Amino acid sequence: MKEQGYVQVYTGNGKGKTTAAIGLTIRALGAGKKVCLLQFMKNKAYSEHKILESFYPQLVCKTFGKPFFIATDQCQINPERLDSEVVFYKPSNPPIEYVNMIKDGLKEALAAVSSGEYDLVVLDEINLVLFFELAKWEALKAILDARKPEVELVLTGRKADQRLLACADLVTDMQEAKHYYAEGVQGRLGIEL
Repeated sequence: MKEQGYVQVYTGNGKGKTTAAIGLTIRALGAGKKVCLLQFMKNKAYSEHKILESFYPQLVCKTFGKPFFIATDQCQINPERLDSEVVFYKPSNPPIEYVNMIKDGLKEALAAVSSGEYDLVVLDEINLVLFFELAKWEALKAILDARKPEVELVLTGRKADQRLLACADLVTDMQEAKHYYAEGVQGRLGIEL
């Protein structure tokens, strides 16, 4: 008989939410567990993908999105100055193709938590999916409700919904005390990228 799984949430404005989830993924793989890592609002532009893909089929890793998502009413950025990896939208009106990409990821998440195939399922940046109104709370609640009791479920991202926090068994709120970004340091390969 498999042991009880729990719902973990890593949120807050501090660095390390995805890093912690990937660390847990590696730990689970080391214990012989099967893992599904679904990353929302990202593509395979990050260094960890180069190594994580080598764990297939023990680890399934998929991305649903692009790495940058900007509400144009909140930012003074010229879209022509940025590349195609950036999605711009009006608040409460995200692009339908992006919403559909997220819906595909949510379907995969629902299947992963309910199939009995995985010991650990990570939904990276799912909290921001809800915050940016790319999906409704009901879609995430359906995933939580469908989770088999033995599946460990990890949900990451800033601005976690209060309803999710109430459902979770473990919540880690990562708060920034100091960050070198404030000094103008950009994301570094192998550290942030």
